[in-house]
Amino acid sequence: MINKPLNMVSQFISSHKVGLLGDLDFDFPVGTHAIGRLDSNSEGLLLLTTNKKITRLLFLGDKPHERVYLVQVNNILSEENLQLLRTGVSIPIKAGELYTTPPCKVTIVEEPRSVYPYAFTLPEHGKHSWLLITLTEGKFRQVRKMMAAVRHRCKRLIRISIEDLALGDLQPGHVRETTEKAFFDKLKI
Repeated sequence: MINKPLNMVSQFISSHKVGLLGDLDFDFPVGTHAIGRLDSNSEGLLLLTTNKKITRLLFLGDKPHERVYLVQVNNILSEENLQLLRTGVSIPIKAGELYTTPPCKVTIVEEPRSVYPYAFTLPEHGKHSWLLITLTEGKFRQVRKMMAAVRHRCKRLIRISIEDLALGDLQPGHVRETTEKAFFDKLKI
């Protein structure tokens, strides 16, 4: 598992001049690939493996798996917008088609460092809110689109866990290895 920092893509090779996973100070085994993605503006838990079946088991299986995000948005979220996020909002997906997100858990976080020790407020102009969002799916840029649907811009997006596999105190840019058994047990696959 990696705590992916800002301005890094979730891949080892790119034709663009971007931060890559291979830039991290770790000797990754041949055939290592990311399970799921975080865009370059997102941070946090990124899982890597050489086992190709894990992606299918985790993201394409019948059982949904929880993903938890710590999110900083501009302005103060109203109770009405919190309820909209909790019950489902319409977001654009392929070719502008609208998709209604399923119900999810959303709570306001007063002290983000209590959830993630490396949470800091990015320089901003005006007020902001920190949220803890738990989803069981991961459409392309879903959290950002959900925030836009309630007229808030995502300023910081940090995935802090997938099922029971959590960042904990893993510093940004660092890697933590785990056994395959612990990996499967914590991911409930």
